[in-house]
Amino acid sequence: MGGAAMIPVRNPRSGEIDYSIQPASAEQVAAEAKRLRKAQPKWQALGASGRADVLRRWADAIEARTEDIVAPLSVDTGRLRIARIEVEGLPRSIRRWADRGPEIIAALDAKDRPSAFPGVSISTRHLPYPLFGAIAPWNFPVVLSTIDLIPALMAGCAAVVKPSEVTPRFLEPLKETIAAVPELERVLAFVLGGPETGQALIANVDYVCFTGSVATGRKVAEAAARAFIPANLELGGKDPMIVLASADPVQAARTALRASVVASGQACQSIERVYVARAIAQPFIDALVHEARACRLNHPKIREGEIGPFIFARQAETVQAQIDDARSRGARVLTGGTVERLGGGLYLRPTVIIDVTSDMAIMREETFGPVVPVVIFDDVEEAIAQANDSAFGLSAAVLAGSAAEAEAVGAHLEAGAVSINDGALTSMVWDAEKSGFKSSGLGPSRTGDQGLTRFFRTQALIRQNGPPMNLAAFAEDA
Repeated sequence: MGGAAMIPVRNPRSGEIDYSIQPASAEQVAAEAKRLRKAQPKWQALGASGRADVLRRWADAIEARTEDIVAPLSVDTGRLRIARIEVEGLPRSIRRWADRGPEIIAALDAKDRPSAFPGVSISTRHLPYPLFGAIAPWNFPVVLSTIDLIPALMAGCAAVVKPSEVTPRFLEPLKETIAAVPELERVLAFVLGGPETGQALIANVDYVCFTGSVATGRKVAEAAARAFIPANLELGGKDPMIVLASADPVQAARTALRASVVASGQACQSIERVYVARAIAQPFIDALVHEARACRLNHPKIREGEIGPFIFARQAETVQAQIDDARSRGARVLTGGTVERLGGGLYLRPTVIIDVTSDMAIMREETFGPVVPVVIFDDVEEAIAQANDSAFGLSAAVLAGSAAEAEAVGAHLEAGAVSINDGALTSMVWDAEKSGFKSSGLGPSRTGDQGLTRFFRTQALIRQNGPPMNLAAFAEDA
């Protein structure tokens, strides 16, 4: 496609450039948008049940090609188990929306009812945005390329998606599953490229979803404002966890570690700050260090271990800089702390840091790595204040001896979702509606029923049941 310079793609395990993509030009994106718009009315006319049937056939096609999609995805991400979870979860997500979508859509339109204005009745219709667009990140390439796409298709939108240029290999086999469903192929396109391709996408769609950093999210929002279209953004996080004195310190440490370092911490909902009550701080830290040291890198064998490589090499530099800054300012690294180059890949063992202060970069900026900074608190109000002292508000967690105690604290946290007696549940629970607080997001929830209803515009039908008023009704001497 096009004549722009090829974009190189790095293998995160070998460190080698062993793949490349041809970026779509602005003209090519515009041509795809025109093609999709032309096909969208027929897709909308299928009705919710008809679209659901098509989507189920796509789910079947994906299941038949599971291994073909997992293989390149695991190359791009350097991990196998999570790659498989992503791909195997995609048909389930499609079927969930196909099953639930028609019911949600049927409940939207309000039937004719009297207006407060005499003689007038009103009803509503809900019409999909003709062309939906998404720009996805590199950390969960399949999930985050499709999490908004599937409900948009269910709503009746045509769709164009730009996956990350860092992790594009899964797209070739996925496109083959789309080609197996002609009705879907007519209204769904993927385009590859970097920022310029993303800018062209925004300029050609009616609604854009973006997942990624706050800095890039601001640029997307500004571009969407210029295009006068809605921008639905899910951005970064610096998710806090509060561990109350009533929690089991050993179990709390295990939960905190998993919620912090799964996927090597390369997830926006990872726990990145832990506040633990002084009464259990030492046994908690001891258990956390023990569990962290027991974690294995999945090197040299991808089928072993829990911690994979950094997908994006520059992210390793960012994380190391944060650790080094904290250490130079008095923080103590109890385990991990140094990015290792193994076979060309960049790895970091789970890193537990104590004696951190709120002004350190590792406590204020998104880390996106397997790092667990721990702060000891004496008063729960103090912990809540520190947890809320952040530009981010994506999600949070509270661990306590009972759900009621944890929830009482969680109610005071400024975050769109709070995991009670667990951590990072938003990565697994997709039927709860939530908002991104502060700089962590903009727009309606991508999960729960609102994940579908956001793709409709509301049209009011206002019926005059009697004779319309004449101009004489507005005469000065009436």
